[in-house]
Amino acid sequence: MRNFFKQTFASIVGTILGLLIFIGVGTGGLLLLLVAVASRDTGPQLKEQSVLVFDLSLDITDTPPSSSPGIILQQALTGEESNRVSLRTVLDVLERARQDNRIVGLYLDGSRTTAQSSAGFATLKEVRQALERFRASGKTIIAYNTDWRQKDYYLSSVANTIVANPLGAMELNGLSNQPVFFAGALEKFGVGVQVIRVGRFKGAVEPFTRSQLSPENREQLQRLLGDVWAEWLNAVSNSRNVSTSQLQAIADNQGILLPDEAQKSGLVDQIGYFDEVLAQLKQLTGESQESRTFRQISVPSYAQLERGTRTARNSRNKIAVVYAEGAIVNGQGSAGQVGSDRFARILRTLRQDNQVKAVVLRVNSRGGSATASEEIQRELQLTRQVKPVVVSMGDYAASGGYWIATDANRIFAEPSTITGSIGVFGLRFNIQQLANDNGITWDSVKTGRYADSQTIARPLSTQELTRSQRTAERLYNIFLNRIAQARKLPLPKVAEIAQGRVWSGAAAKEIGLVDEIGGLDAAIQYAAAQAKLGNDWQLHEYPEVRTFEARLLAQLASGIRLMMQDYPLERSSLPVPLKSELEKLQAEISVLQAMNDPLNVYARLLFDLEID
Repeated sequence: MRNFFKQTFASIVGTILGLLIFIGVGTGGLLLLLVAVASRDTGPQLKEQSVLVFDLSLDITDTPPSSSPGIILQQALTGEESNRVSLRTVLDVLERARQDNRIVGLYLDGSRTTAQSSAGFATLKEVRQALERFRASGKTIIAYNTDWRQKDYYLSSVANTIVANPLGAMELNGLSNQPVFFAGALEKFGVGVQVIRVGRFKGAVEPFTRSQLSPENREQLQRLLGDVWAEWLNAVSNSRNVSTSQLQAIADNQGILLPDEAQKSGLVDQIGYFDEVLAQLKQLTGESQESRTFRQISVPSYAQLERGTRTARNSRNKIAVVYAEGAIVNGQGSAGQVGSDRFARILRTLRQDNQVKAVVLRVNSRGGSATASEEIQRELQLTRQVKPVVVSMGDYAASGGYWIATDANRIFAEPSTITGSIGVFGLRFNIQQLANDNGITWDSVKTGRYADSQTIARPLSTQELTRSQRTAERLYNIFLNRIAQARKLPLPKVAEIAQGRVWSGAAAKEIGLVDEIGGLDAAIQYAAAQAKLGNDWQLHEYPEVRTFEARLLAQLASGIRLMMQDYPLERSSLPVPLKSELEKLQAEISVLQAMNDPLNVYARLLFDLEID
């Protein structure tokens, strides 16, 4: 009952504060309250000889975390930091900490890892390189975990000292992808599926038409996984001085290593409990062993304390970083989507802004609407005519995600970036059999042969399928020509490497789809050089986040939290079994919901291409 009143109170206060801020009522009283709250020093503090704590469960994304009032109030009232942080923030924090004399080391903390970060290997590659620079400066990195998963270890292998819990284990079994197939279920329930596609490797439709991978799809996935795994092997081998052949032998013959086996193989330095790691961290920070903990600051807190050298620049010259993260859709799009109208407007604004000297498009998208992709690509093409446009590919820049990248002056990708997938497809569902089997029928009155072609009450006729296929082939040819012109490749060459085939960033560079291997920082530096700015530039990120609102609400809510600190909110229950599988199914459904192309033709990557 106490929690009920407390949560209700917090909700009411949050609603009132939101109304005051957004409607503008009671400004004087609001400012007085803000002054009262702000007078209490609740911001992050950094002591001398501190350790930066990097939680391995951080969800690293391209776009900055949401600053909606509800999320801000929830974080402030619970006292818990957001688990989501942008890649730019992580890179800036690590670079600043490398130069900060108050920071003596870094702790890679796997002890609180309950869910693996959604960041892919391309994102983790950039973070890993920043960790390597941090260690090269002479500062110490200590890593501790119980359940070492391959993504966690990919980062942690950089550490000076790796400590495994005596009861833990280490996953070292290679990479896999397990797509889900629905064709049997759709057939069982009487749901018809009709497909159009161009590109023999275009496997996005296979979950709805097959019960297993096609030979072409299996071939491309095997090559892709091999490329990403090779990057993992080489990185870990270089850091731990263990041969790639030895690592592969472990993956083939063991898969899971116990702590003593991991230590014997050279992958772990010590076996110990957290209290023993804590003692090392106390010693590193100069704290007495009787102290409760060591001097520390988390990545999110340090980000608030130090904004980083790049964003601290004061210059009239701007380099705009535009984050195209999520499914490409027509219209404005919602959070987590790349809406064609919204992004076209952003690009037009940047093109007309004389202070913006270059544009960096950060693509982290599996594609989506072909029509929307073309609209965004056109705006980038026009922008390139007046100022440099550079593309940085994240974990994904595939299909429509590659379409919008084609006209850049330079394309950067990581070795593990998933790109290519140059092909198009369309899906059409009907429930005629399902309805008829349950006594439901339709009749039709129309004034044209194709007037009811959008119905789900019947399958498409042969003539309608032929028309749809022609539309898909036309868009596919437009796609190929865009690439041939922008990349200066012969059209037959583009046709050969297209066909819907997926490529790693490393392979894409070999075949001419990518110019250079490198991350977001490399793309930004290249843009500055192309614009001949030297060091006289300032970074601006788009779509913009309303930070004033966020700061205001955070200050107010933190004051409320201080008043309620004797009554902590209950933590959520542990994840239920099968949660991950249900989340995968939900993701598949959300993809279908986002398919809104007016021609019903899509340039999108394979469904459920997650590498584990």
